[in-house]
Amino acid sequence: MSRLWSRFGARTAAVALLSVGVAGGFYLGEDRQTQQEGLTAQVGVAVQQAEFDYQRERQAAHQLQSAKQRAAEYQAKLRAAAAAKEAAARARQAEAAAASRKKAREAAAKEAAEKTAESKPYDGPIPASCAEYSGNREVGCALMLKAGFAIDQFPCLDKLWTKESGWNHKARNTSSGAYGIPQALPGSKMGSVADDWQTNPATQITWGLGYIKGRYGTPCKAWAHSQDVGWY
Repeated sequence: MSRLWSRFGARTAAVALLSVGVAGGFYLGEDRQTQQEGLTAQVGVAVQQAEFDYQRERQAAHQLQSAKQRAAEYQAKLRAAAAAKEAAARARQAEAAAASRKKAREAAAKEAAEKTAESKPYDGPIPASCAEYSGNREVGCALMLKAGFAIDQFPCLDKLWTKESGWNHKARNTSSGAYGIPQALPGSKMGSVADDWQTNPATQITWGLGYIKGRYGTPCKAWAHSQDVGWY
């Protein structure tokens, strides 16, 4: 504003000097009144032009200031939007990290539970020998030991095949066609051991132990799987 006033003052001073100079020259002439009137008119025009220039520069300065203010507001909005975007990205990253940690904890807990089930699916009494059993169970216990499993595995095997067939070597599942003590499906699979697979408990048990060893490792792991999903 001071700059505009200084410009206006300079123009006014110039107009004043012009007026004085013109006045001096005209006073030397013959028609002083006419010259004075012309001088007054010229001074008025100069003053009006100076005022017009001042107002125009003042308006231009106001427009410039408004443009600067709008630019500053726009930059502030851009910074706020960028900050909000960054905060949202950090929130998503935190959520993803929390979900990943939760998933890892759940997986670790599941693995620990599975290991516990596999290592100790049975915590009841362990038989001293196979003489504690009779019938197909006694045969199964003896063949299990012969297959290389320890006596502490037999309670699991007993529970597994009690659930499957009740140790009945003639048990048949009418819906699926599974047959025998281990409920082989189809029963003819047990023919890989001997042709008497339909009537001989030892043949069925031998095949069943081989199946368990190949697929699950131990009778207790097979029993744990059966408990989880209902079959082995």
